[in-house]
Amino acid sequence: MCRHLGWLGADVTVSSLVLDPPYGLRVQSYAPRRQKHGLLNADGWGVGFFDASAGGQVPRRWRSQAPLWGDVSFESVAAALRSHCVVAAVRSATVGMPIDASATAPFTDGQWLLSHNGVVDRAVLSGTSQAESVCDSALLAAAIFERGLDELGETISEVAAADPNARLNILAANGSRLLATAWGDTLSILRRADGIVLASEPYDDDPGWEEVPDRHLVEVTATGVALTPLDHSEGYR
Repeated sequence: MCRHLGWLGADVTVSSLVLDPPYGLRVQSYAPRRQKHGLLNADGWGVGFFDASAGGQVPRRWRSQAPLWGDVSFESVAAALRSHCVVAAVRSATVGMPIDASATAPFTDGQWLLSHNGVVDRAVLSGTSQAESVCDSALLAAAIFERGLDELGETISEVAAADPNARLNILAANGSRLLATAWGDTLSILRRADGIVLASEPYDDDPGWEEVPDRHLVEVTATGVALTPLDHSEGYR
């Protein structure tokens, strides 16, 4: 499992999203409050953002296999990194998966940044090519990129049908859209005056955080937030 966060809105510092909040990703790397599977997220971290100097559509990444709580080099520059669109994650590696930077989200196809919070049987993704790593999350990211993010909901539903035990919380952004799925783990929205946060769990105690129902797709654009059910089976909202 992991914890991840996405931002779409005004230019803000990466530090204000990841490091500064009282229960931000740095704290979630050693003391998550709502994580259902695993106790720590010490198997790496990654931050991706869209570069304003390149028109706001070019993704940049900084990834590491080390725990976020001990990375002083990132802390020293995070306050100087600004973007209108950010995807960040801390990782708890699935048993048997490699622990290295290439296996750490966010993954990219050159246009999108994508993080996976969950687990999936690699056998159902065996035909996928162009993955950044052999880990399950990288293979899933490659499958999503190949099919296209416009089909994210359909892709997640099909993967879940092939692997009923999969947990498939996805977070993806391309600089103008922020997409997410809630499938098997927590996801929350914070509607701020300057933008929208999607996160595995709230990074503070603001009463404005809203929980996303399980098996839903979330799309954030400049025009607002839309939630779409991904499963209409009895027992799911």
